[in-house]
Amino acid sequence: MIISSVVMAVASAIALSFVPRAAAPRPRIVVLGDSLASGRGIGTDKAFPAVLQHKLDDEELDYEVVNAGVSGDTSAGALRRFERLLDENVRILVVEIGANDGLRGVSVDQLKSNLGRIIETAKARRITVLLCRMEALPLFGWDYTVAFHKAFDELGQRYDVPLVPFVLMNVIGDRNLMQRDRAHPNEAGARAIAENIWPYLKPLLTGAPAAHL
Repeated sequence: MIISSVVMAVASAIALSFVPRAAAPRPRIVVLGDSLASGRGIGTDKAFPAVLQHKLDDEELDYEVVNAGVSGDTSAGALRRFERLLDENVRILVVEIGANDGLRGVSVDQLKSNLGRIIETAKARRITVLLCRMEALPLFGWDYTVAFHKAFDELGQRYDVPLVPFVLMNVIGDRNLMQRDRAHPNEAGARAIAENIWPYLKPLLTGAPAAHL
């Protein structure tokens, strides 16, 4: 009886050793963004987060990009929804938020407070943050536009996070890269945005020296 029990236990242990284990989820890169990330007018499969995924795959960097872009989102909206996005092995949070704040004239102090809370929460969970600078058109005066621009420098310095220059640099003024609304990138524009972000994202994954302004 004892021998039989031992044999059964050994057989069970051997059988369990051959049961395939579920693969651990790939480390994730969450893009917390607005319509630029969500792919308004071109679809998520052509938006810049999808382009970044292709770049990762081409370089055999085993990360999954999660597109958390919501068209029309502001820093306040992002603050309300972002925490639930940080579960399941998230390593990097790309913050591409602020353009709609600038269009609505949200106070610069409120913008900094909202983005600051997002950054603080992510860093407290040991998630690396990559902040993308957004700009405000001079709809509310140059003082506002300048203060808006400086807000991202201040956030980058205060929280010691890398800062991508304006993600629409060399995109927004090029008709070949923009949709007819002149506000959203076309497929080529989305690829250009990914090219603007990549030199700042890749070093966070490989430990290589970061790009500089």
